[in-house]
Amino acid sequence: MRRPLHSDLRDQRGFTLIELLVVILIIGILAAIAIPSFLSQKSKSADAAGKEVARTAALAAETYATDHSGSYTGIEPKVLREYEPVLQTAAGNNNAYDSIAEATESGKGFVVTAISATGDKFSWTRNAGGEVTRSCEVKAGNNAGGCKTGSW
Repeated sequence: MRRPLHSDLRDQRGFTLIELLVVILIIGILAAIAIPSFLSQKSKSADAAGKEVARTAALAAETYATDHSGSYTGIEPKVLREYEPVLQTAAGNNNAYDSIAEATESGKGFVVTAISATGDKFSWTRNAGGEVTRSCEVKAGNNAGGCKTGSW
């Protein structure tokens, strides 16, 4: 004997169209929340490399001053590279590099500036009194990444 049509429909198992749409909607919402935070991680890593180059250049400048009776007169990126060979002083391979290194306050202080792969600038300044200031500048149109407040 044949079962009624109404009974056959109940026996078929599966997801309804509404259930599938709800699952797709939930996945879309989660992706919309997660994707922007993942995209900012790349700029943060490029900025971290820029900060490290500025710090390395500052340490090389301190070493230079130790060898020159406490004077920073004569520092420039090429000279700092002689003290720290891993210091990159020109753009290349999408890496951060030291773009500026110069003495200030008649050789009693200095400023070094590194540029990250995203074009953001990170500066390390030491004045004659030994006070260190770190500042950053975001290239127009860039995500703030590791430079949210203007200093690092």
